[in-house]
Order: sequence, then C-alpha cells, then structure tokens
Amino acid sequence: MASPEYEPQQSGTPTGRSDGDLRRRRALADAAAGIGPEESGRIKRFRCVIYLCGAPQANIVGPRIDCVEYAEAFGWEITEVIEERAGLLPPQGRDGLGRAVRWVRRGEAGAVLTACRSMISAVPGEYDELASEIEKAGGFLHVAGAPRAER
Repeated sequence: MASPEYEPQQSGTPTGRSDGDLRRRRALADAAAGIGPEESGRIKRFRCVIYLCGAPQANIVGPRIDCVEYAEAFGWEITEVIEERAGLLPPQGRDGLGRAVRWVRRGEAGAVLTACRSMISAVPGEYDELASEIEKAGGFLHVAGAPRAER
C-alpha cells in the first residue's frame, strides 16, 4: 500500500519507479510464479481490473495510485482501470462495475481490485452479492486498502 507521503516522480511511470526497476519487479514476480524467461510468452501473468467509484466531484487519484502500486507489488498485470462517478447507486446500477465483472467472465482478468469496500457498496449484503457473482465467474473481488486522506 502506498504511504501517505507518496509524491509522483518524474520518471514517466505512474508509481515513480524507473523502467528498469519495473522490469526487475516483473522478472522477480515471474520467477516466484515459476515462469522462466523462455516461458513468459506462453504463460500469462495474473491480470486484474481496477475499479474505482466516487461521487461526481470526488478526487479518486489517490485510490487509483494505491491500487496501481498494490497490483504492481504483486506482479499483477492491469488490464483495465475503470473510474466511475456513480455516487450512491447500487452495484447493479453501475455500468463500469458491470464492465469489470465482464472482464472476469470472459477470462481476461482474474480479479476486480478496488481501493475500499465502499467503492463497491456500503451495504454488506450488496458487497457480498457482487463478490459472489465475481467468484462464480471464476475470479475474486479484492480490496487493496482504505482510501488515503485528502491532502
């Protein structure tokens, strides 16, 4: 998880890491997963969809950075980042959340990653229902952590 002191660097990567550092991290993740350099073309890395939701005027840059850093720390490939400004709509009424679930259904992602539970639903039953739907599709719903405080 990102520290509250996170400041973007000028290196061109969203996390401020150099390209060489990102390649090294990917190579380490591949090695930990048992994927050799010659096999990397045949075996796909674990993929996730990042889903973020907030009120129309909410700043969700911090949670996005947290999710990207979280995925990179585990060597996950990010297939899509979906940002939605749906406010208090239930999960079934959000187009972006439906798109995230479809990524899992099609086998193009193994997880939906979000910054906090409330971005899915503040109602435990609705959250559990969506988590179950994603699991039936062959993936899982994962919360990276609590959103960072506004600066």
